[in-house]
Amino acid sequence: MERVTRHKILLADDERIARTQVATWLETWGYDVVLATDGQEALDRLKADPSIRLALLDWIMPRIDGVDVCRKLRAGPNEPYVYLVLLTARDDKEFIVEGLEAGADDYLAKPADPLELKVRLRTGTRLIELQQQLTAARDAMRFEAMHDGLTGLVNRGALLKDLDAELERSMRVQVSTSVLFVDLDHFKKVNDTYGHAAGDAVLREVAKRLGQGIRSYDKVGRLGGEEFLVLLPECDGRLSTIVAERLRRMVGSTPIVVGGTQIACTVSIGAAGTDQMARANGPQLLEAADKALYRAKSSGRNRVILAIASDWPADVCAGDAVTLSPKRPSKTT
Repeated sequence: MERVTRHKILLADDERIARTQVATWLETWGYDVVLATDGQEALDRLKADPSIRLALLDWIMPRIDGVDVCRKLRAGPNEPYVYLVLLTARDDKEFIVEGLEAGADDYLAKPADPLELKVRLRTGTRLIELQQQLTAARDAMRFEAMHDGLTGLVNRGALLKDLDAELERSMRVQVSTSVLFVDLDHFKKVNDTYGHAAGDAVLREVAKRLGQGIRSYDKVGRLGGEEFLVLLPECDGRLSTIVAERLRRMVGSTPIVVGGTQIACTVSIGAAGTDQMARANGPQLLEAADKALYRAKSSGRNRVILAIASDWPADVCAGDAVTLSPKRPSKTT
């Protein structure tokens, strides 16, 4: 059986008899009715409950009339969109034009004819549902543009934007920011031995474990292949190695089970922090962490190495090294 969506509708009318009659119709037609007795109360209820997407507004009401309610709503955010119908005894064209220019989507003469009202609201409901579908599709496209399709983590482009923003903030408030380059060891062997489907499952599980090992305001993303990047705000190089060691253990201490097969995986991690080189920009910080990762790989894998002076690009002056103290880390650091 198809599930019927019940829409909330605001009914604002200061006349009790008219309000009761229209509310009875609306409830019979399957709407969840929210009542208001004046324009200010109508505005307050609409602002308090974004799920109300339809509104019937009497033109003449105390405090704020229906036309001004339309104006105030349209002057605010465009989403979520509320479909507004004015109820008015005025039928002169200039009044109708005024109401529509104020932001009303439709109008209906009072006393309202129930069949005409039902049809008008059905049109409004269809438009609201279409707008919801378009919004959902847009949000889905935005999510896909910013996330890795395999692991669900943010992708390279989104994470690099976050890094730039965090570096700008860290300079402004004088705290350090660190990054971790994380690379699966011998991942080609996993694909060759168990197949690419198993390799994909391993990447998803590693992504999950990395996400579980960081603070709520840290970020982890997939750079591509078997490489991940972890962004650690308010964390210096020394503390970043503590986080990295925890992540290394979380990935490597327990085999990943794929289709009943246990696959042992380890990661190598290179770390770098702006406390080591305060004026380092995003690419320079990443280069230092990447070189530290290379040294972790070449010295045996399954280990964490912090960047040293020779890992930093030559255009970062040695005289730029200053101490930036991170705020006290949370218990999960």
